[in-house]
Amino acid sequence: MFLPQEVIRSKREGDVLKSDAIREFILGVTDNSVSEGQVAAFAMATYFQGMNIEERIALTCAMRDSGDVLNWAADHLNGPVLDKHSTGGVGDVVSLMLGPMIAACGGYVPMISGRGLGHTGGTLDKLDSIPGYTTNASETLFRKVVKETGVAIIGQTGELAPADKRIYGIRDVTATVESVDMITASILAKKLAEGLDALVMDIKVGSGAFMPTYEKSVELAESIVRVANGAGVKTTALLTDMNQCLASSAGNAVEVREAVRYLTGEYRNQRLHEITLSQASELLVSGGLAESTGQAREQLMQALDSGKAADIFGKMVHSLGGPSDFLEKYDDYLPKASIIKPVYMEGEGYISAMNTREVGLAVVQMGGGRKVASDSIDYAVGITDICRLGDKLSAKQPIALLHANDEESWHTAADRLRQAISCSDSKPEDSPCVYQVIAS
Repeated sequence: MFLPQEVIRSKREGDVLKSDAIREFILGVTDNSVSEGQVAAFAMATYFQGMNIEERIALTCAMRDSGDVLNWAADHLNGPVLDKHSTGGVGDVVSLMLGPMIAACGGYVPMISGRGLGHTGGTLDKLDSIPGYTTNASETLFRKVVKETGVAIIGQTGELAPADKRIYGIRDVTATVESVDMITASILAKKLAEGLDALVMDIKVGSGAFMPTYEKSVELAESIVRVANGAGVKTTALLTDMNQCLASSAGNAVEVREAVRYLTGEYRNQRLHEITLSQASELLVSGGLAESTGQAREQLMQALDSGKAADIFGKMVHSLGGPSDFLEKYDDYLPKASIIKPVYMEGEGYISAMNTREVGLAVVQMGGGRKVASDSIDYAVGITDICRLGDKLSAKQPIALLHANDEESWHTAADRLRQAISCSDSKPEDSPCVYQVIAS
């Protein structure tokens, strides 16, 4: 007879849990026969005692199997099913470009994304700034768009990994969110439920990262790679820099503008370009669509330069309810803030450091993000033309343009942005975009 308290006791004592015990416990989480208190006790025991890789694989698979797991066999796709996931950052708009680029190279990308909370932006919030775009698509529509367009980006349905939703809510209020074991299972349960052939993980490092230290980011990356591959999905992880904003913009509509301009070739931020290519090329190799990352980069650049990736993005937007001419008239459709003014620093010097988390919180302060999950979003506000580390500042060179909808929030955000930037007399050394690639 299954007793959840015995599983909790065993983990509390530091025992290695058997796969059957983990599966039974997660089944109880899903059907509510395991109480909220028991979930909290299990989370706390796991937080302190940890899990080995086999336990993490069992936990991930049990959470994945707690709801629907997509199977693409009946859709007869003529390419691999691929996706990426990021631990989140400021100006991280990679998903909007990578999905269409992978589709243009022969992959299929059923991307199930999330909303922003705290200082990080959410992919779904960005897409919600497009009039008519539905992030709450039915599975039928989701499958149709993936098959016909090659990529669809939507939100998590209640049928995918429901155990994760319940466990995460309890972890959030019991100070157990930071457990690498449970972070691994939480991320991968949702991603593996997409029925993937390969996955690439972007683990952020730096002042705007989710993980507090480089060492913790490495630990999470290694855990995800080992668990995902152990669960049968070819996975690599990249540790990428978040010591400054990734794109030249941070916000919702402003990031969508930058994504469109990137895809059409109108403007490409070089750091954003490098990180997008790095992730996408790893994914093409893992999916068997390229023999090397060098070959993959050539294919991806062809997808961009030919306009194919941009066209696929436009088709995805229209197929999910957005305007048919969004690619051509994006600036007419996306909301604009009523106040757009530059922010200046006092004095001169080189930008030597950026508290990226504070930059993200400046967007939140203007209404462009959430402090709690129930907050509404102002899609128009944000920051554009953001300075880079090493830029030379003067009284005539702004650090950014702030997009706000009232003077008070503009001034508050401007003060926060100034405090997030540090200057020095000497130019700092360039930091890498990608610190490390971790493969199985």
